[in-house]
Amino acid sequence: MSMLRRATTLTPDGELTDHPRGWIGDLALTGFLLLTTVFPYFLVLTYGYWGFSGWGQILVGLTMVTPLALRSHFPMLMLGLVSVGGVFHLLLSDTPLPCLIVIPLVVYSVARWVDARESRIALVIGGAASALGPMSWYKADTGWDVNVAVLAVLVCLGMVLTPYVVGRRLRESERAKLQQANAEAERIQNLLAERDQRARMAEISARQQIARELHDIVAHSVSVMVVQAEGGRAMAAKKPEKAAEVLDTIASTGREALTEMRRIVGVLRSGSDEGEAYAPMPGMGDIPEMVQRMGDRVELRVEGTPPPCGAATQLTVYRVVQEALTNFLKHAGPQARALVTLRYSGESIIAEVVDDGIGQGSASDGMGNGLKGMAERVGAMGGVLEVGPRSAGGFGVRALVPVLPTGSIRTQPQPGMPARG
Repeated sequence: MSMLRRATTLTPDGELTDHPRGWIGDLALTGFLLLTTVFPYFLVLTYGYWGFSGWGQILVGLTMVTPLALRSHFPMLMLGLVSVGGVFHLLLSDTPLPCLIVIPLVVYSVARWVDARESRIALVIGGAASALGPMSWYKADTGWDVNVAVLAVLVCLGMVLTPYVVGRRLRESERAKLQQANAEAERIQNLLAERDQRARMAEISARQQIARELHDIVAHSVSVMVVQAEGGRAMAAKKPEKAAEVLDTIASTGREALTEMRRIVGVLRSGSDEGEAYAPMPGMGDIPEMVQRMGDRVELRVEGTPPPCGAATQLTVYRVVQEALTNFLKHAGPQARALVTLRYSGESIIAEVVDDGIGQGSASDGMGNGLKGMAERVGAMGGVLEVGPRSAGGFGVRALVPVLPTGSIRTQPQPGMPARG
């Protein structure tokens, strides 16, 4: 029964589906046609004009007109009932009746609200009725000749074909509009999905950046504090006057870590870089102070003059040295020593940290940071990171970072990394 219902929405394969409208319009049309095509026969029958006995005509009219009430909701059922009325017309009347005016409406309704395959049934039935009707009315004693009969057939065919074509055109036009609306809705949905995807990727990237920052700050500062505290214990016994310097270094390192963390929290709270007002971002100029806090186990060597470069480049070089020294403190052993070398040129900056330790370490802190975060930083600046054990012993980290103008960041594939972090 689903194919009998009016269709005004699209299925995934592009067909119009069921969506019936209200009954009021169809009932009003049916009532009007009953009043104009059937009710007069009741008057004639009641008053007995011309000796009329027209129960057959009344039956035909009721059978053909009443089903119009179903034309929007059940067009194929309407077609079947009207076809029964047409058979009654052929059997009970030898002249055309006014109720035949419903035929164009029936054909139009089926063509308008039924799919093409089912709607052709109306075309076949209407075509057959267009031929059988005039032929049944043709009689020699009526004065009709063959030419009149043929003309009547052609007129009836026109009354079937014209509404069918109009109904199909309207249906196809509605289909095209719905397809266009669906395509536009799908386009908007895709745009929204793409926007959400970009937002999620931006959020993930921001989280990864924050994780790298926190790892660099906390891991380095805590490592320095632990090393200084362990050294301070031994120094307190041998040189008590030096213990105060060790405590000052521990306190200074802790304050620096807190300042850096306040800067990151400020960025998170403000949602922009305004949070950086808590403290300037560290750069290459802060590397000597960082090395000095390590004590005599770390030596700094500078070759060339620092070139003008953006804050992102300076922060990258600083974080590379910081992470490498953090790994040195964690894995190289208490007797190991490290050498930090900064080579400056107009095109690039090379930061190299080598040690003579024996520790192997790991590639990350277990959360995807460490050397991985270092590689991401260097790769984002268009640089190259090399890490691994040295042939002479110990471990080495070497980063080549291009000198970029202020605010420039390039994205390149990140290189692979050996173990240690």
